[in-house]
Amino acid sequence: MSQPVSNCPNCGAKIVFQWSSSVQTVCQYCKSILVRTDVDLQKVGQVADLPPDTSPIQLNTEGIYNKKAFVVIGRILYEYDQGGWNEWHIVMNGGVSAWLSDAQNEYAVSFAANAPNLPGANQLRVGQSFTWNNQVYTLSVITPAHYRGVEGELPFQYWDKTNVTFADFRTQTGKFATLDYSDPQPALYLGEFVEFDDLKLKNLRSFEGW
Repeated sequence: MSQPVSNCPNCGAKIVFQWSSSVQTVCQYCKSILVRTDVDLQKVGQVADLPPDTSPIQLNTEGIYNKKAFVVIGRILYEYDQGGWNEWHIVMNGGVSAWLSDAQNEYAVSFAANAPNLPGANQLRVGQSFTWNNQVYTLSVITPAHYRGVEGELPFQYWDKTNVTFADFRTQTGKFATLDYSDPQPALYLGEFVEFDDLKLKNLRSFEGW
């Protein structure tokens, strides 16, 4: 996998993209949010200090999902009325982009999916069911959240958000779906809940007492 290289336009630090399709990254030295256009980088913002985080996952954590290796290369952090959660951007062996959701010790892996006629947020009610990829998903919770920050590499620009709505769906067999209303057109992600130990993670954060 090729790794595009550039320099931070703010501090001059060398920027090496782990994933050739990354659109946005954060300079690890000056915390500038950088958007990539071809080989040029443009500073579009600055990452504020992120709140304390108890997740054992971090950038460059490696794991296994569905018998394929992956590495964590980015993160979006959200807050809501019951706390916060991480959406870790992972890249599978072979270059496929996916997401590892990490919320209160509950984990799910999901992939972007295409589906016609996705409902608007104001059309949703808890308990509604939708069929995607021949699987029936039932809406379990609608979560108004607040974007707190980013780090690492992302497959799209995501730095100027404020309040975001998510609709989470479940099946009786452990499948998982999310409708993300960050943009005017909703985005659908399909996946499944996973056990932490089954991911066989390494290069985790260490905490005192572990």
